[in-house]
Amino acid sequence: MTTDATLASHLQELRRGTVVVASLTVLRTPGYGYSLLETLSSAGFEVEANTLYPLLRRLEAQGLLTSSWNTDETRPRKFYITTEQGDALADTLRTEWARLDRAISDLDTATAIPGSES
Repeated sequence: MTTDATLASHLQELRRGTVVVASLTVLRTPGYGYSLLETLSSAGFEVEANTLYPLLRRLEAQGLLTSSWNTDETRPRKFYITTEQGDALADTLRTEWARLDRAISDLDTATAIPGSES
């Protein structure tokens, strides 16, 4: 595996979990798939539709999202919203993310070589 392929693989793994947290957070306000893709993309989460839509179905099957169809417009759209269980999970995951970020920062500080600061 090349260095670029290794990096791409690790970045993909890192993004997988963050897209779940981001989706649950954004969908605290009702939204449909394409609008979620746009919101995530504008925030820096590059996720493809063929990844996001199965994720939404999985989160709904897990009871973390609910959905309903809006047929008021010419094009019906399936809107999702985070459930109470999804809100709780998002809060827990965000707290854990912050804890892990602090732990990595602490590791970085603890392993810094004296005099190597720029």
